Amino acid sequence: MPTESVTGSSRPVRQTCAAVLELLLPHRRATDTAVPADVDDFPEQLRQLAEFVEAGDRIVFTLPGFPCKSPSPAKVLGHLPDEGERLSLTFLEDLCRAVGEVYEPGARMEICSDGHVFGDLIRVPDPHIDAYSDELAALIRREGLTRLSVFDLRDVLGDLPYDEKRARVHDEYAPTVEELRAEVRRDEHTLALYRGITRFLTEDTVDFTGTRSALQRECRRRAYGVIQRSRAWGDLIAEHHPRTVRLSIHPQPRGAAKFGIRLLDATDAWTTPWHSTVLHRADGSWQLMRRADAEQQGTLVLRDGRPSHFEES
Repeated sequence: MPTESVTGSSRPVRQTCAAVLELLLPHRRATDTAVPADVDDFPEQLRQLAEFVEAGDRIVFTLPGFPCKSPSPAKVLGHLPDEGERLSLTFLEDLCRAVGEVYEPGARMEICSDGHVFGDLIRVPDPHIDAYSDELAALIRREGLTRLSVFDLRDVLGDLPYDEKRARVHDEYAPTVEELRAEVRRDEHTLALYRGITRFLTEDTVDFTGTRSALQRECRRRAYGVIQRSRAWGDLIAEHHPRTVRLSIHPQPRGAAKFGIRLLDATDAWTTPWHSTVLHRADGSWQLMRRADAEQQGTLVLRDGRPSHFEES
């Protein structure tokens, strides 16, 4: 990596990129946490950061996620963003602000909301996804989170019917099921992703009338579809945002093209605000958990007349 000075700073490029990456490391979402990670474990992220730092440009992070709320009432409070999203967005804003303290041009975060990409597979109605994404953007405005913005399928394909949008994205960008099956067999990380998505789909299916084994077979099939669409969305994002530091809400191994980011504390590395609710503990900390579990430990709190989170009893 080049070592010449950053424009307007005496700090070398390599040192600046390492300083930015050190801000991300405490929030890394991963399953290989037994051995502490350091900046040298992430050459791809250092390379991505260097493209901005060498030019003296503002860093752009892209984060696919914030799709919609889970359809399971045992997990979430409803179909609109709640305190979990508010806290997560505030965290991302604060992270971008912290980058500005070690790199003067600062950073911004493009949240690439992907609910419409696979809404049919996760069985969430498109109007619910629209309402979630619109409220997410409104929340960003209300909270004054000026370093965040939302990008979704409507920004790419406008007012086309959503089934047509999904078909276009799938046909142009998605890998084949056969390619994914082969990858699942040979790659431990892809296998973990496949199993994690299958588990979420199984937990989130609330109206299945068949046997448990039939549900699991259907969810395994749908999991491949979700991964196909997620890969397609990632390629589409790369096409529209060719120069970014790529983040992920899924656990990522060291050396991966994306850096896994943890938004809030949770006991499970796969838990996100849209698959859970949040419990405000008596010690002031916040923890993501299933609604059914939070109800056992706390009292429901409303914000602006809507269910928001639970306060520990």
